[in-house]
Amino acid sequence: MPLTSIRVLDLTRLLPGPYCTMLLADFGAEVIKIEDPKVGDYARDYEPKLDENSAIFHSLNRNKKSICLNLKSAEGKECFFSLVEEADVVIESFRPGVMKKLGIDYETLKSMNPGIIYCSITGFGQQGPYAKKAGHDINYISYAGLLHLMGESGGKPVIPAVQIADIGGGAYPAALGILLALIAREKSGSGQFIDISMMDGIIAWMQTVLPHFMATNQLPKRGEQMLSGGLACYEVYETKDYRWIAVGALEAKFWKVFCNTIGRDDFIPLQQAPLREQHRLKYEIQEIISRKTLDEWLAIFPKDESCISPVQTFAELIDDPQVKEREMIKETYHPSLGTIKQIGIPIKLSKTPGSFRNKAPKIGEHTEEVLKRKSF
Repeated sequence: MPLTSIRVLDLTRLLPGPYCTMLLADFGAEVIKIEDPKVGDYARDYEPKLDENSAIFHSLNRNKKSICLNLKSAEGKECFFSLVEEADVVIESFRPGVMKKLGIDYETLKSMNPGIIYCSITGFGQQGPYAKKAGHDINYISYAGLLHLMGESGGKPVIPAVQIADIGGGAYPAALGILLALIAREKSGSGQFIDISMMDGIIAWMQTVLPHFMATNQLPKRGEQMLSGGLACYEVYETKDYRWIAVGALEAKFWKVFCNTIGRDDFIPLQQAPLREQHRLKYEIQEIISRKTLDEWLAIFPKDESCISPVQTFAELIDDPQVKEREMIKETYHPSLGTIKQIGIPIKLSKTPGSFRNKAPKIGEHTEEVLKRKSF
């Protein structure tokens, strides 16, 4: 597998760090979760549980090993240092200063292993007035200005249903940064420090709205941007059976198909009409869409050339033929739980694909195995 020879010491908990190391583990990296003997990863205790561990823990920590070390003790620290000497990557998600206080910061570890790649995932990065500020996903997207744009015009900001900053602003940039640093080390022989800020990551996401503001100095309004509710051709409408249909007819050809299908060719030239006209269009389109059920509309619209989709529930998602074909919900065998479903691997490599090889570890399950080895 692409990362078979890479050894990762994972000090992270909860979502951003474990998601990052899950990506690495899925493609062959040996990821060793280093957990506190008393507490461990807090995500183990979430509900619902599949055994003594939560469903989310099982999902995020497949293909990993777990060892217990007390990094505040001399013995635990000594064990950790011995692991660092033969590791490629250390990843942590504590606030700035915590690792230095423990004596296991990048400068310390670099002196033991100049090739070590040290990745730190934090809310605001290693420097700046917010560096040591506590926060969660909602705070990072709030500071970044993204939350201000989420929701309907005239309404309050709407909290997203998934953790955008944790995964999109933290986990994925961290995984990319680690891979870039590994490539750089092949050329230079030296490791480096990777500073991932989830707030930075979210700012970098806003390529469709932030450059517009910087060019015009015009503040975007909630629910009035092209891709966030401003256009009738890019909207969600309620059907007769109280379901929802998503319309993404941004290109003129798709908008024409949509208007033809609902019997309103007169809407075609109004696709880019001013905002007030867009509100009128939405009202009239909603009145039309409410005349038929979701299934009736899906049967009427052309299958491949309309940019129309149902707003699916999780139950429908799991049974969706596209999801099945792409193996994005996979059944895997667990020795004590039997067959369980997990989210699949989104990165598809033709020659060296990722795989589900091992279940999520019990806390400290691999302590003896890992520490007794002279070499990984």
